[in-house]
Amino acid sequence: MKFEIQHTDAQTQARAGRIVTDHGTIDTPVFMPVGTQGAVKAVHHSELQNDIDAPIILGNTYHLYLRPGEEILARAGGLHRFIGWPRAILTDSGGYQVFSLAANRRLSDGGAEFRSHIDGSRHFFSPERVTDIQRTVGADIVMAFDECCPGNADYAYAKKSLDLTMKWLDRCIRRFDETPPRYGYAQSLFPIVQGCVYGDLRTRAAEHVAAKEADGNAIGGLAVGEPTEVMYEMIEVVNGILPKDRPRYLMGVGTPVNLLESIARGVDMFDCIMPTRNGRNGQLFTRLGTMNMRNRKWADDFSPVDPDGHACVDTAYSRAYLHHLFKAGEILALQIASVHNLAFYRWLTGQARAHIAAGDFARWKRETVNRLNNRL
Repeated sequence: MKFEIQHTDAQTQARAGRIVTDHGTIDTPVFMPVGTQGAVKAVHHSELQNDIDAPIILGNTYHLYLRPGEEILARAGGLHRFIGWPRAILTDSGGYQVFSLAANRRLSDGGAEFRSHIDGSRHFFSPERVTDIQRTVGADIVMAFDECCPGNADYAYAKKSLDLTMKWLDRCIRRFDETPPRYGYAQSLFPIVQGCVYGDLRTRAAEHVAAKEADGNAIGGLAVGEPTEVMYEMIEVVNGILPKDRPRYLMGVGTPVNLLESIARGVDMFDCIMPTRNGRNGQLFTRLGTMNMRNRKWADDFSPVDPDGHACVDTAYSRAYLHHLFKAGEILALQIASVHNLAFYRWLTGQARAHIAAGDFARWKRETVNRLNNRL
């Protein structure tokens, strides 16, 4: 994997760059649609490629391990071939899913024992096992195994959690370095900086990660219950330490405003279920603010969802029509809303990139954030 910074903003830490993988080029800043089980919910691959033009999507190690399973993925030739996706893929290690299974898992230096959410069967993830699974999945970018610490954890727990994550990272790197890619193309391992909301822990974690000289680095354990301003503070602490010549990936974040504020603090890559999950529940993101398409006010509004037409995939769909589809329980409503929101996120990061290159990102961000906070 190669990464180059093409433009920087003079007033903020924002950068516009380019990642080159064996499955294509990724211009940054970039938002990556979440395809947890090998599919982005309610969105067809053709829409991801043609309407949204996503250069990379996510899969999840935990879910893909449980089904369809390693054997099927290996026989298919990896996840790219199994799902028919020709562009880049990143896989989350499953650390967040282990975090979310707090009532059904047990952590140790060796790894994480957990019960499947599907049938209750017992499984064990070690750093080595998770690395092997991701080799089999065949993602272009694989994530180190970590524990995602709750945002409200006390200092003692956060320190213990970070100690575990750092030990696991060293083992992930060793395993990754001693095993080859399985399908004839390169893979990259990204470490994850944890440390909860404690600046000294984040500093320690970032220094540990930076010393590994990985192809890229991630910031995890944010947007999990802590105040937004604390999240931004932790991003600043970490990005002040992580190498400037490697991509920085903020995991699981977030709202359109979160993206812009994080880009201003030097983040290059994002993922979040918000655009598709919120879309399926009737919330649409637009240039002028957010809309709840179930509200009665849209029932006789025949204008396009986004009046300017830049972020909306197809201006043929009116607000009234989409309101009708949601009220009638039509599946098409979920599809239109999900595609629209992903296209909006793609447009937003693309605009950020353009304004970084143009030299007016700081002004554009201020004006855009004011609009995005509106509820229409």
